[in-house]
Amino acid sequence: MTAPAGGSVTGMHAITIPEPGDPEALVWDEVPDPVPGEGEVLVEVVASAVNRADILQRQGFYDPPPGASPYPGLECSGRIAALGPGVSGWSVGDPVCALLAGGGYAEKVAVPAGQLLPVPESVDLVRAAALPEVVCTVWSNVFMVAHLRPGETLLVHGGSSGIGTMAIQLAKAVGARVAVTAGTKEKLERCAELGADVLVNYREQDFVDEVRQATGGAGADVILDNMGAKYLDRNVQALAVNGRLAIIGMQGGVKAELNIGTLLGKRAAISATSLRARPLEEKAAIVAAVREHVWPLLAAGHVRPVVDREVPMPEAAEAHRLVEDSGHIGKVLLVAP
Repeated sequence: MTAPAGGSVTGMHAITIPEPGDPEALVWDEVPDPVPGEGEVLVEVVASAVNRADILQRQGFYDPPPGASPYPGLECSGRIAALGPGVSGWSVGDPVCALLAGGGYAEKVAVPAGQLLPVPESVDLVRAAALPEVVCTVWSNVFMVAHLRPGETLLVHGGSSGIGTMAIQLAKAVGARVAVTAGTKEKLERCAELGADVLVNYREQDFVDEVRQATGGAGADVILDNMGAKYLDRNVQALAVNGRLAIIGMQGGVKAELNIGTLLGKRAAISATSLRARPLEEKAAIVAAVREHVWPLLAAGHVRPVVDREVPMPEAAEAHRLVEDSGHIGKVLLVAP
């Protein structure tokens, strides 16, 4: 439960959005402290991370779900400052990272206890902010929905993004083959360093042809797509028989035509999901699965967060510009003062 911005009440600082607009619409302002409700904890934020959803929210296209914090930020890391009623298994002072419905761009945030994760021993507290949103997105879509299996081929669009860099590592960790698309040689080289097997420069190559060639004509068993409409038809063409397309973004638009005959002929499936508006119990189930399956990989050093740079949280406008320009590799973090 988060008190609304405004009024004369003093407390913490947060990035607010008085009016939707360009990056300068983000304002570091004094706002009331959040108060943890039933089943929530109060986290003193050390860092958050920039996600495409934050940019959409800043532009006025992606409002927080009812009851969520009005401030942007879908993940954070920090230390527990207080426990709300009915919370057990956590203590004040515990280092944590958390999946949020909003509020990460702030000095404090109230978080449902089911969305907390301990900070892995191999990851420092600041860089842990790069984990919750990407790991939960990848694990829920690639493994819980699309059921990627050892020996299969995963195609990841935007392989150098935060989502992409995590998808490469997790797929390789379970024994899958990974193809990626990216727009520069440098980005593709970084994807290769993380384990990507097939590198496609989407500015110069056709990913359908490249994936078919790399798989002996079979195609990709699973595709993780952040583009939406622009890639829909070609994604279906690139799928293998019994392939699964998981759509997690709309950077390429929201409407497209689909040849149902091609989909039927491949006995393929398409899913489209988001995390932010899911019920608390669904988010808690995803977080629990991530803690069970991914946290041991992090602890062992098989998987790691990829961070492009750290930006002071009051300078969130600069971080948004960096992400919108798409020159980064991995995550851009916002570090609280």
